[in-house]
Amino acid sequence: MAETIVDFNKPCIVGKEYDYMADSIRSSHISGDGKYSKLCHEFLENKLGIPRVLTTPSCSHALELSALLLNIQPGDEVIIPDFTFVSTVNAFVLRGAKPVFIDIRSDTLNLDESQLERLITEKTKAIVPVHYAGIACEMDTIMEIAGRYNIPVVEDNAHGLFGKYKNRWLGTIGCMATQSFHETKNFTCGEGGALLINDRSLIENAEIIREKGTNRSRFFRGQVDKYTWVSVGSSYLLSDILAGFLYAQLEVWEEIQAKRKWIWQTYHQELSDWAKKNGIVQPTIPENVEPSWHIYYLLLPDLDHRQGMISHLKANGVNSVFHYLPLHLSEKGREYGGREGDMPVTESVSDRLVRLPLYYDMGEIEMEKVLEAVISYKL
Repeated sequence: MAETIVDFNKPCIVGKEYDYMADSIRSSHISGDGKYSKLCHEFLENKLGIPRVLTTPSCSHALELSALLLNIQPGDEVIIPDFTFVSTVNAFVLRGAKPVFIDIRSDTLNLDESQLERLITEKTKAIVPVHYAGIACEMDTIMEIAGRYNIPVVEDNAHGLFGKYKNRWLGTIGCMATQSFHETKNFTCGEGGALLINDRSLIENAEIIREKGTNRSRFFRGQVDKYTWVSVGSSYLLSDILAGFLYAQLEVWEEIQAKRKWIWQTYHQELSDWAKKNGIVQPTIPENVEPSWHIYYLLLPDLDHRQGMISHLKANGVNSVFHYLPLHLSEKGREYGGREGDMPVTESVSDRLVRLPLYYDMGEIEMEKVLEAVISYKL
């Protein structure tokens, strides 16, 4: 029998993905905002209780759309956690903004809200909290500070769909939020994203920007007799074939979440004693927070042990990975003044973090193999 190899991630087929993609092709409408795009929009709007959802080709595109909606201009400042994917910052840098990096908390690995207010200036035009691993940022504090300075908050919720903060869905708290449906996410269509709009005043302009700067959406609703170019815009529509794949996954969202929760909680429970004995830090879930169960990670004592753990797991048939490098120390980040020591928590976490395999199709055999490999690592 061939040795079991546990991949870090495997995209899954859980329902009617093939059926809906074929149906989209048969309908002769495979471009954006067809039948399945609309079903995805309606599903998320109804489930999350928000005014408008617009699917996009990626979360990166949704972030770019949010920057356009906020009319970010050269010289504006946007506060962004240092520990995040480059798309979070690129969307605003593309508009000429200066990223103002903020360090993260050592418990949740989210934006450290205690450092937020001192970073605000008259040039601050947005705050972009990232719900790392699908565990909520401290949104009450962030929103209170942002409200006092009249600064919009855009939630980067790439990891957090169906997670909650104080019984509120992540992505429904800021004026906008962005979602990812990349193949590594809980719900996927290979490449895809969405913009969640909570501020009704942004909806019409979002539709215009997303449709290449035209009022095409109003035309299809019969509100105008022809559509034309009315604003700056781009093409931010998700193919309806991909929307069909995504809708099949959204239909069974509770099943997907339940399986991921089981895997996450099994890791947490079974590794608890080993972690305590070896000085390993497990994820922290604050009170009144329900995660999306997106990532399970371990924080090793240092970089050498992190690399040693990854090598050990690979030698035992388990593929694990590290995660983000500090943005302020990247080649581009240093152009904005980034220096070693500026973000001590991010710099430490980046060196020490290992992500374990977590995907819908994991079974007990794969789970046992991961646990045995982790626990057999000698510090």
